[in-house]
Amino acid sequence: MKRPVVIAAVLLVSALIVAVLPFTATNYVLRLSTIAFMYIALASSWNIVGGFLGYPSFATAAFFGIGAYGSAILRTSFSLSLPVGWIAGAIAAAIFALVVGPAILRLRGHYFAVASLVLAAVLREIVNSATSITGGGMGLNIPATGMGDVDVQTRLYYVSMLATALLAVAIAAAIWHSRLGWAMRCIEQNEDASIVLGVNTLAAKVAGFAVSALLGGLVGAIYATWIGYIDPSDAFDDLLSIKPIVMAFIGGVGTIFGPVAGALIFLLLEELVWRNVLNFHAGILGIIIVVLLVFLPGGLGSLGRMLATLRSYARSGRMSADTGAAPSATSRVLPS
Repeated sequence: MKRPVVIAAVLLVSALIVAVLPFTATNYVLRLSTIAFMYIALASSWNIVGGFLGYPSFATAAFFGIGAYGSAILRTSFSLSLPVGWIAGAIAAAIFALVVGPAILRLRGHYFAVASLVLAAVLREIVNSATSITGGGMGLNIPATGMGDVDVQTRLYYVSMLATALLAVAIAAAIWHSRLGWAMRCIEQNEDASIVLGVNTLAAKVAGFAVSALLGGLVGAIYATWIGYIDPSDAFDDLLSIKPIVMAFIGGVGTIFGPVAGALIFLLLEELVWRNVLNFHAGILGIIIVVLLVFLPGGLGSLGRMLATLRSYARSGRMSADTGAAPSATSRVLPS
């Protein structure tokens, strides 16, 4: 069977399962699926900066927290509708990225990594201090949606996170095939050479940073409403910056569907370990992830290349064996 047919069949079956799931699955499965979509969106959003640009970003937690708090505060203060509040939170995160991006994106390597990591810590302290607006360390209660019973709301967040995940993957694919994506790949390969080629490297980096922030902020806004409560330690949790990186590396950094596969595998490992080894789940999960990254440093995307290389070696070995076992007629006739 041809590869495009297989891909189309897999996508069709996946679409049918996703469409039927809200009406047939238990609340536990729906919750897990919603988290899976959230992970896919976060991993795909990080991949735009970390994969396409090659910049080790730890700013996902900052974007997530701004989206969560921005949406909650704006909805509470101005009685915004649910979709408008979510979009407002996403835009707030994108504006933040546009403001700080031109400064920190002039840094490279571990300097940029540290600068992006500091963003969440600084925002966490600001939110802690602004008690009258954010509730400080006590957190902030999110207004209820008022849309039906618990089952209806569960389906609402399932569909919302699904739409966000699809949007993130679609945007990543659109960027990859655009002129912006070409500029990002040039920067990832050699930023200095990209400048010589006429690429506006700062503009390309800031654009990718802002798109990543927009998606991360949207996820944060939806998540905050889903949970119904946020506080600085959860909204700006450093794990929100680390997990998407691990997911992208497991699936394959710099690819379109690698973060999707990586997010699903990460969630499966996280859930299995958490359910069976509750007291040591973080340590065991870390060991599993390290083993995967050591033996598959390029993620699942490298697995196909490794298998192809092994097949090539196997074929060359068979050809050498055949040549040695069947000497030519000339070698049999001529004296040694």
